[in-house]
Amino acid sequence: MPTITLDHISKSYGPGPAAVRDVSLQVAAGDFMCLLGPSGCGKTTILRLLAGLEHLTTGALHVGDRVVDSPEAGVFIPPERRRLGLVFQSYALWPHMSVAGNVAFGLQVQRMPKAEIATRVARVMQTLGIAQYADRYPSQLSGGQQQRVALARMLAVNPDVLLLDEPLSNLDATLRLEMRTELRRIHQEFGTTIVFVTHDQWEAMTLATTIAVMKDGALQQTGTPDDIYARPTNSFVARFIGNPPINMIDAASPLGQRLAGQNAIQAAIVGIRPEAVTLTQSGLPARVLSIMPTGGSWLIDLALDADRLLLSTQTRPNLHNGQSVGCAIAPQDIHLFDIHGTRLPQPALTGSTVPQSIPMRQTQEDLL
Repeated sequence: MPTITLDHISKSYGPGPAAVRDVSLQVAAGDFMCLLGPSGCGKTTILRLLAGLEHLTTGALHVGDRVVDSPEAGVFIPPERRRLGLVFQSYALWPHMSVAGNVAFGLQVQRMPKAEIATRVARVMQTLGIAQYADRYPSQLSGGQQQRVALARMLAVNPDVLLLDEPLSNLDATLRLEMRTELRRIHQEFGTTIVFVTHDQWEAMTLATTIAVMKDGALQQTGTPDDIYARPTNSFVARFIGNPPINMIDAASPLGQRLAGQNAIQAAIVGIRPEAVTLTQSGLPARVLSIMPTGGSWLIDLALDADRLLLSTQTRPNLHNGQSVGCAIAPQDIHLFDIHGTRLPQPALTGSTVPQSIPMRQTQEDLL
């Protein structure tokens, strides 16, 4: 499988801000890369540039050791010669063809021998669990089954890279979960390099080996899901990744100054993930504002004078609204950002400044 390299690529459609601005990125062979970001951030444009459906304005695209698009060098390899398979959000199945006919279509275009087509189609349909639907038409299939047919059609032609443009967005929650599991299995079984576009951070975190976060056409951060979550490079990434969202505290507030410690002068925002806030017998004094069950976990809204903190726990809280509690945040769980949103070094705090936390269950027993 080839490595994909985006070398300072940009795409403009006329006056105004570019859709993609000076993006440099490498997708390793066999990687599952998610392009993640809000609508209009440029992620689908990058996918279309990779597929050859759009021309670069500047920069160069490499697939393996081959340049497939470079305005400066006068090179543009058309889509059909890039060995890249694209699955659209709408699936784009032929309505007049059976499932088997749709899966075989790309192989027939390549003029592959009929016997080989039949063998390859049967194998990929069996792998994706759609062999029993071979004679059905797309209108007779559920959304999840149509998604599998679209994937099978692309996998049958054995592309070097599979490009997926928000393929799960039309499915309900149960089918999305099922297809995430299926995509992970396909990636492990076929070893295909996958570039997956999504605006759903939960989808990216559960599927990707590498995530590239986009905003306003520019690349914000690239890394593993754990890296992106634990060490966001700026406040945008910190806010975009995580559910429930990260707590953001004004560094000028009393709580913000205490959490920022020696970095209080440079810091503008202090970020704390909800699961990093724990209850204690003593510590930062807080008051319970509300308790919200979410099914398997609970969110506790805490007031610390004028500041608010959202706490997330998987242990059923034996608390009530208005109750006074103590809470703690470990120094390594504090994220600091300057006025421009850029990440600052971790604060140098001691356990006496931010009290050491104790387990939630023990906390409840001792508090009540």
